Amino acid sequence: MSLTELITGVEDHEKTLAVFNADARVVSDLREQFADRNLAVTAEQTVSGRPGQFLTLSDGDTVLTATDLDSFYETLESHDGHLSTTHTGYRTVLDYLDETMFTSWSIGRMVAASREIEDRAWRVGNGSLHAGFQTLSTLEGELDLYERLGDSDVDVHAYAVPDIDPPDQSAFTLHLERTQEIADSWFVVFDGGDDPSQKCALLAEEREPRKFYGFWTYDESTVDWIIEHLETSYGFVDSEA
Repeated sequence: MSLTELITGVEDHEKTLAVFNADARVVSDLREQFADRNLAVTAEQTVSGRPGQFLTLSDGDTVLTATDLDSFYETLESHDGHLSTTHTGYRTVLDYLDETMFTSWSIGRMVAASREIEDRAWRVGNGSLHAGFQTLSTLEGELDLYERLGDSDVDVHAYAVPDIDPPDQSAFTLHLERTQEIADSWFVVFDGGDDPSQKCALLAEEREPRKFYGFWTYDESTVDWIIEHLETSYGFVDSEA
């Protein structure tokens, strides 16, 4: 299985956010909020109107979680549309949405999401981080950051197609690859170091010029699969690096 096939597998599972006993404005706002996600937002009504305004998240016929609307909005504000760096004692709706496809993300949003994973690796201070930059010219603008990460106890690997001469670098492992998968893929994957609960990944592909489609995840098995795929497929380090 390739990275593209993994993304397609996530894309094929559209989830449904059912909003109960709320007015049309709330439903409309939520549809707008998640317009860039592979998520159907529906309006529902209980016969009695009880137990007030709440929502459920379903995957097919399986209800994954439910919460009252006020709690959901509080969680939404704390996440601010980005990756979560903390987990409460229960899985919120947004936790279950971590493997829901996002569509047509801009460079700015991709960079912001990438920074959260890079920051997590920096805070944990060990483990391995794998990042795909598509091209060396893109990596060139991130050299200072990745040199600092590589100077820590984090084992850092960068993957890119060589469209320019390799940069001078020594703190991280540079994988020069000439494959379409690396050319099309933007990824940042952290193995969690000593704490498996810190595992996380962002994986996307460029389907339109500078528009990215993909997902993020905290699922340990998915993170492990991505890293194993990268190590198996691109374990060779170009001697020119």
